[in-house]
Amino acid sequence: MPLITSVLVRGINNLSDARYCAGMGADYLTFRLDPALPEHLAPAVVQELSGWVAGVQLIGEFDSLSIPEINELVAACGLHYVLMHRRRTPEELAQLTVPALKLIKWIPDMLAEDVEKRFRDQQPHVAGFVLAVAPPEGLSHMQRTELTQQARTYKLWLGTSFAAQQPIRQFVEEIQPTGIVLEGGQEIKPGLRDFTELEAVFEALEEE
Repeated sequence: MPLITSVLVRGINNLSDARYCAGMGADYLTFRLDPALPEHLAPAVVQELSGWVAGVQLIGEFDSLSIPEINELVAACGLHYVLMHRRRTPEELAQLTVPALKLIKWIPDMLAEDVEKRFRDQQPHVAGFVLAVAPPEGLSHMQRTELTQQARTYKLWLGTSFAAQQPIRQFVEEIQPTGIVLEGGQEIKPGLRDFTELEAVFEALEEE
């Protein structure tokens, strides 16, 4: 179904999530392929899961693997993007065979000018930024204003926790990020999954 913004779902590890999110209009599904990441998947599992979905971009999440190792997995799994946890040099990123997104963390006491520099320095070398987790104490008015400006200057996907104080649709319309980040989950048993939380977000983002 058409949505008012792009949706990226992280940590897909089962067929129920893959098919449901693709069917609900998600644009991107990520798979943790780096052995350094918790609950990482074997390439054969990603190949099997991706074979059941269509119309979505596949993303591999990586941390410590070398660029040649990442490129090998990109080819094996038919990935369209990679999501890099660790910052890489421009020279390393240039060697990737697909575009890279950069996972970034919210640093509460980071100065606004330093945040801006972090985005500005990396922007020429990545396809966008994924800021998946909001600070637990929420955002101040000034931080929210700065985030709004950043979201309109850079390609920025934001986790739903940033919208904790208001409806997700209102948040998207106000901040106007490139997209929203959702998190996959675990099946209760093979083929059985509770989609209540995901369904609420997808329905809220559906075009009227």
